[in-house]
Amino acid sequence: MNKLKSILTAFFVILFSCVVNGQNSFVDYQKSFAKVADVFRRKEDTLRKQFEAKGLKWPAKYIYIRSFKYDSQLEVWVKNNTREPFKLFKTFKICAMAGSLGPKRMSGDYQVPEGFYYITEFKPNSAYHLSLGLNYPNASDKMLSDSLYPGGDIFIHGSCVTEGCIPITNDQIEDLYVITSYARAMGQDYIPVHIFPIQFNNPKSVNYLERFLKIYRNYKPLADNLEAAYNYFEKNRQVPVVMINTRGAYLVENIQPAEEKTVKPKRTLPEKKVPIPEHELAKVVNNQPVYPGGSKAFQHFLDETGRELATFLAEGQRAAYLVVDYIIDKEGKPVYARVIKGGNDDINELIEKKFENMPQWKPAIRQEQPVAFRLKQTIVIEAAPGS
Repeated sequence: MNKLKSILTAFFVILFSCVVNGQNSFVDYQKSFAKVADVFRRKEDTLRKQFEAKGLKWPAKYIYIRSFKYDSQLEVWVKNNTREPFKLFKTFKICAMAGSLGPKRMSGDYQVPEGFYYITEFKPNSAYHLSLGLNYPNASDKMLSDSLYPGGDIFIHGSCVTEGCIPITNDQIEDLYVITSYARAMGQDYIPVHIFPIQFNNPKSVNYLERFLKIYRNYKPLADNLEAAYNYFEKNRQVPVVMINTRGAYLVENIQPAEEKTVKPKRTLPEKKVPIPEHELAKVVNNQPVYPGGSKAFQHFLDETGRELATFLAEGQRAAYLVVDYIIDKEGKPVYARVIKGGNDDINELIEKKFENMPQWKPAIRQEQPVAFRLKQTIVIEAAPGS
């Protein structure tokens, strides 16, 4: 009996040693990169103190990340066992957001995905300081998106620039990289990242979404399913179980899914040729183009354009939400504009002309040199009250 007890004790000592070494190996591997080792050295003690100040145990064993497009926020929730509720550790400000509300459905649409994802890649040598890759396209995206070119390479990253990812500051991505590295090391192989259109408890955001859905009705089923997941977490402080049915719709904790229909955009206007080859358009810049007079002047231009074109709305239509793809060349000249979402032929043709006739911008800068850069902009065409 004593011999058997000794053997079992030795077995569990070896097993415990393997588990501990396995947990540390992922962090050790990350630290083998000089940049990441420096981040851990600078950040770990500060994060430990921040956790302690909030009554949280460091490091967290389980992480849950929520991102909100319209509200430009990214929340980090933590806990240390499966039974306890998640607690909010920190909310980061998203630096920039490409595209508009709605899912990503094809490569090159500059849309940030919406749905239920998890972290699949830790990228220490990212061009965006540090990056955490997501599993886009997931099973739902593969069924509902462009079958040949659904897009990919969606990351949470630093550097405050984006073309369809979720950018935060370098300081924030360092915090998140350390936190998630420890969770991954302790066995959380699938760190969930849920991307929502809005914070559903924010009246201003809800009002915006409701107006958006009046125009893009085919988006409502997905928005409803995302809201169901949001409400589940708000009530239980646990991540909901999300499955996908045979038609690609999300099924949230046994809630009957709203079915999403794929709708291909129609365009009867002639297709336009892009005047600058794709390889000459900068993908990443140090400074984005600046409208003459800055962001306030550009917003004034958008507001004036929206009011001016309201008379071209279809009968009974109160508003239209458009997404314009446009290019500012290396001289700062607007050289191309195309409405890729929303509107009608009259509105789209006029919008494109207005964008192409904008005054000269301050061009984008990459490595101290001016470069051509593609942007996307949402614009609202809305009838005046009482009209």
